[in-house]
Amino acid sequence: MMKPAQVVKALAALAQPTRLAIYRLLVARGPEGMAAGQVAEKLKVSPATMSFHFKTLSHAGLIDSRQDGRFVYYAANFTVMNGMVDYLTENCCGGDADACKVPSKKC
Repeated sequence: MMKPAQVVKALAALAQPTRLAIYRLLVARGPEGMAAGQVAEKLKVSPATMSFHFKTLSHAGLIDSRQDGRFVYYAANFTVMNGMVDYLTENCCGGDADACKVPSKKC
C-alpha cells in the first residue's frame, strides 16, 4: 500500500494540464511507452518544456524511462498508478466492495 506522502506527490505531479495529458497519453500507450519526441509532437509541446514535465512525473514515480539508442522512451508506471487508485479507494463505500464497482473498460 502506498503511503500518504507518496500519493500526495503523485497527485501534485498530475495537477498540471500538460503533465496530466502526458500521463494519460502514456497510460493509453501501454507498457511499451513512447519516445519523448513523439510525446512532444503529439501534444504540441516544445522538447525543452517536456523535459521539465517528464522529470516531475518521474520523480513522483508515475513514469519510467529507458534509453534505446539515441532515443529516450517513457512509459507509465502501472504499479504506482494502481497503488494510488487502491489507496484512494481503500475505504470506498464503507468497505462495501460491491457498491464501489466501476464498470471496467476493455482495452
